[in-house]
Amino acid sequence: MSSHGGDHEPVLIRQSAEGSRAAFSALVEPHIGRLLALAARMLGSRQHGEDAVQDGLASVWVSRHRLDPERPVGPYLTTVVLNKCRDRLRTRKAKRFFGLGSVDDAALIADESPDPENRASARQELGLLRAEIERLPIRLREALVLVSIDGRSQAEAASLLGVSEKAIETRVYRARQRLREKFDQF
Repeated sequence: MSSHGGDHEPVLIRQSAEGSRAAFSALVEPHIGRLLALAARMLGSRQHGEDAVQDGLASVWVSRHRLDPERPVGPYLTTVVLNKCRDRLRTRKAKRFFGLGSVDDAALIADESPDPENRASARQELGLLRAEIERLPIRLREALVLVSIDGRSQAEAASLLGVSEKAIETRVYRARQRLREKFDQF
């Protein structure tokens, strides 16, 4: 992926490190839509995704002095948001284990189809798919979301997750295989 900030990104990083909120906003703004989509897919909810992105950006702001003007900020933001998603998933898992978790309502899917039966069926299928993706182990889910849903290359996903391209290929394959097995049962 290309750098959203182009030639201005290093300047914005330096200004952000000096405490400029306007520069920080200009730096992260081009990435917010992609980060929100990624977090919502990882967490299965737009609201939870928004919270994770907000937490991630707050963390980046607090540690803005660590930003490197020589490196693109997009992959760093993605890594921070993925870490916030992992934290939320671990917390959710612990809450469920101790009986403290609540079940989120399935997100409604907008469909222009006038046929209520088709809408209900599509909504149900997508809800089942989302639920099965959420049940995948985190390593498989991350690889699947980054490559198959977010549209990143295996090399980019490998770099973001700190693993080899072969590991990403294997994880995506295993995730798809598990989903196929689940849906073959229906």
